[in-house]
Amino acid sequence: MAEKQDNSAFVVCIRNDDCDDLQRGKVYKALPDERAAAEGYLRIADESGEDYLYPASCFVPLRLSRRAREALFPIG
Repeated sequence: MAEKQDNSAFVVCIRNDDCDDLQRGKVYKALPDERAAAEGYLRIADESGEDYLYPASCFVPLRLSRRAREALFPIG
């Protein structure tokens, strides 16, 4: 059986100015959204469990190993 491709990127929050649903220092999944990226935003699955647009300047991209991704974001 082929493994499902996950095109999500991973980012760490470095600022949460006026964003109550974000935690500084927490790792988030950034979901693919080319239109948002062109405007300087990232689509983030946040603390509310929903995905919203946040300024890209609030995040720094991360490279996670497969093991780290699975530990932080288990497939459920």
